[in-house]
Amino acid sequence: MKEPKAQVSITIDEDVLMRLRQLSEADERSLSQYINRILKEHIKQVKERE
Repeated sequence: MKEPKAQVSITIDEDVLMRLRQLSEADERSLSQYINRILKEHIKQVKERE
């Protein structure tokens, strides 16, 4: 069963967005999937430090 999704609107610096697009393409994921993946990894790292 898929997790529920929420739609958000954020502002990202243009250079960061361009790099995220490059990385998501290289990883063969959509931009949204890629951002979700790296945010989950960041949250996991923060939890490990707590």
